[in-house]
Amino acid sequence: MHKIATLMLLLSLTVASCTNKNENETAEATQTPASAEGEEVEGAEESSDLVSLSPAEQQAAGIQTGRIQSRPMGAGLAVTGTLDVPPESAVSITAPLGGFVESTELLQGARVRKGEVLATIRNPEFVTLQQDYLETRARLAYARTELARQKELYEQEVAPQKNYQRAQADYNALQVQTNAQAARLRLAGLPVGGKMVTTASLRAPRAGFVRAVNVTVGQAVTATDALFEIVDPEHLHVELTVFERDVARVQKGQLIRFTLASDSTGSHRERTAHVYLVGKAIGEDRTVRVHGHLDQENDPALLPGLYVRAMIETGRTDAPVLPDAALVRFEGKNYAYAVEAPGRYRMVPVTLGRSEDNFTEVTLPEAVPATTTFVTTGAYSLLAKMKNAEEEE
Repeated sequence: MHKIATLMLLLSLTVASCTNKNENETAEATQTPASAEGEEVEGAEESSDLVSLSPAEQQAAGIQTGRIQSRPMGAGLAVTGTLDVPPESAVSITAPLGGFVESTELLQGARVRKGEVLATIRNPEFVTLQQDYLETRARLAYARTELARQKELYEQEVAPQKNYQRAQADYNALQVQTNAQAARLRLAGLPVGGKMVTTASLRAPRAGFVRAVNVTVGQAVTATDALFEIVDPEHLHVELTVFERDVARVQKGQLIRFTLASDSTGSHRERTAHVYLVGKAIGEDRTVRVHGHLDQENDPALLPGLYVRAMIETGRTDAPVLPDAALVRFEGKNYAYAVEAPGRYRMVPVTLGRSEDNFTEVTLPEAVPATTTFVTTGAYSLLAKMKNAEEEE
């Protein structure tokens, strides 16, 4: 009986041990997926707004850090407008006597020099003009000889004075007629004297760029048709549209900061001008035109007609700013990188304001303190690292 009791006790302990072991394994199996899932969520979160760089990668990217600064920024009117040229820098080219366009190789955007041939015009009337000039010039030569003869006879008292006066009047009239016909030939681009031609060369009156080409070879044109438009971009100005309610804040001499709509975020460049004329007439859209002289006119990126976004500076106030190199644009939003730890950076959304001298006003989310340290140089390297990590996943 004692052996049977001992055997039953050992059997009970074995069963209990097996039961506990199975329960522990079940619990571990239950906890392991949850733990793995937590690690996956944490990794997904890290890949979405966190990026880490090794010391070597930080040095290669030129990472520099700093806090938000307070700088005086220009406060004023945000307006839009275009680049244009003054009237004296734009010219429409016409054929003074009309005709048919025989040839032209001009293309829109081409650079032309002063006196360069733009097109060749053919007109049968050119022959008549040259014929009339040559005939009048021949009569003028005869009138000159007759005037000299009548003068000699008058001085010798052989012929009356009226004959000399009539010869002088005829000579003067023919001289005026000859000069007028010669001027008309020059206006048409025809040679004055010499061999007669049926075509005339249309030449550029000034250097510049071709803004418009309105003709084709073989087209009949009149003296009022604008065949080409040439602009000289060396004296561009910015023309802004200001609403009626804001005109009183604009004064001559105020600073204008503007950017081109064609500038990308990476190549953002701010240019400056100064107000030199404020329009006095209000248009039908209740706006006034404001003109500004560019501070740097010899900029090859500036062309007539380009759309600009501008700020007319009417005062200055302090604003929290970050360098432009600290800001990135990703999926239509603006971000800066906050330093969480050495080599570890978190993407923080920011709202942008005024920009000036390579600094931009920023507004942080309420949860981000103003004392946060941000990456001030190399932000786009962090963005590239983050994108590459997402693509590898």
